[in-house]
This record gives sequence, structure tokens and C-alpha cells, in this order.
Amino acid sequence: MHLPLDPIVRRQLPVIQKIIADETWLEGERRCRPVPTDDPAVRENVCRVILRIGRELRESFAAEFNADGAAPR
Repeated sequence: MHLPLDPIVRRQLPVIQKIIADETWLEGERRCRPVPTDDPAVRENVCRVILRIGRELRESFAAEFNADGAAPR
């Protein structure tokens, strides 16, 4: 059973994808070779970034969502 994504989560996905791309690139630069997005170091760095900015990111998108006149679900 698939549940619909929270509209705020849906708005965050492109930002999270960008964080993954950036951290993948950075790790590749550190190692001087390409690395996959599921590399353990990339995953750890993405998690650290999300933990650091997650609350602010969600609040920002929630404020945007509420400014559009819609209530979050």
C-alpha cells in the first residue's frame, strides 16, 4: 500500500537530491575518482547535512506551503 507523500516532503525532495549530488561530487573529489551515490561515506555525509539543516528546511517549506493558502496535511 502506497501512502501519498506529505506535500512538504515532496517539496523537499529536490533539495535532498541536490545534497546527495553535492556530497557525491565532494567525496569523488576527495578520492580523486567517481563514487556512487550509495557509497557509505556519501550516505553518512548526506545524513549529517540533513540532520544539521532538516528542521530549518522543513520549517521553510512549511511556511512556503502555508503562504500558498494550503494547510499542511
